[in-house]
Amino acid sequence: MKNHRVPPESRLNLSEINPSDTGDYQKSGKSKAKAVTGKLVDKLDTLQEHLYANNNRALLIVLQGMDTSGKDGTIKHVMSGVNPQGCKVVTFKTPSTEELGHDFLWRVHQKAPAKGQIGIFNRSHYEDVLITRVHGLISDKVVKQRFNQINEFEELLVESGTTILKFFLHISKDEQKKRLEERINNPEKRWKFSTGDLEERKFWSQYIHAFETMLAATSTRHAPWYIVPANHKWYRNLVIADRIVDALECMKLTSPPPAADINFDTLKIE
Repeated sequence: MKNHRVPPESRLNLSEINPSDTGDYQKSGKSKAKAVTGKLVDKLDTLQEHLYANNNRALLIVLQGMDTSGKDGTIKHVMSGVNPQGCKVVTFKTPSTEELGHDFLWRVHQKAPAKGQIGIFNRSHYEDVLITRVHGLISDKVVKQRFNQINEFEELLVESGTTILKFFLHISKDEQKKRLEERINNPEKRWKFSTGDLEERKFWSQYIHAFETMLAATSTRHAPWYIVPANHKWYRNLVIADRIVDALECMKLTSPPPAADINFDTLKIE
C-alpha cells in the first residue's frame, strides 16, 4: 500500500498510473480484498475508541478526486464502523461572503479536527488550487504561493498533534463516463447528478494537469498524498482503510488508565 504514496518533490504523470490497478490482488481479486477490508474496518473501530479516549491526538483525512471518483462511497464503506461521536465529515462548498473576507485557509482551520477526533474533508482547501486554477480565477503565481501556505498550514496541524492523510482518488475518463451514465439511468441515483458535472468534464485535461502539479508540490513527509487507483471501488476501499489503520497504529494508543482515586477492588454498586 505504501507504493501509492507520492514522494516529496516528485514529478508526476497521472497517465502513467493505472487507475484500474489492484496491486497484489490481481489474482486473488475482489472477494479476498473485501474480506481484508472488513477486518481493517473492525480494527478501525477499536483504534478510534483509543483515539477518542486518550484525547491527545487527532487524525485528518483529505479526499480529493474528479467528480464520481468515490469520495462519498469511501466514507460510507471505510468509516462504517466508527462511532459518529468521534468522527466528523466536512464538505467545503463555494465560499460565503464572510469566508471570502478572510484568507482562503481561514474557514478550513476552523474545521480541523480537535484532539480525540477523526476529521474527514470531502473536498478541501485544495479546491482553492484546483477549480480556481482551472477556471482562471487565480494566477500561477498565486497558486504557487498557496502551495507554500498549505504546506505550512498542514505542518502547523501536525506539530499540534494531528496526523494528516491525503488521498487522491484516481479514476479514468471512461470510468467517469460510466458512473455518470449510471446516475442518469438509475432513478435511485439521479439525485446525485448535476449538469455541472458534464460542464466540468469538458475540462478533464486541465484538471489532470492541476492535480499533477498540486500533488507534486504538496505531498510532504508530514502530510503525504496517496494516489489511490479507484476504478475498482473495492480496491479503493482497501487501500484507504489500510492507510488509516496504519496511521492510527503508529500513534501507539491504548486504553487510558482509570482515575487514580478509584479503588475498583472495593467498589460496590447497590
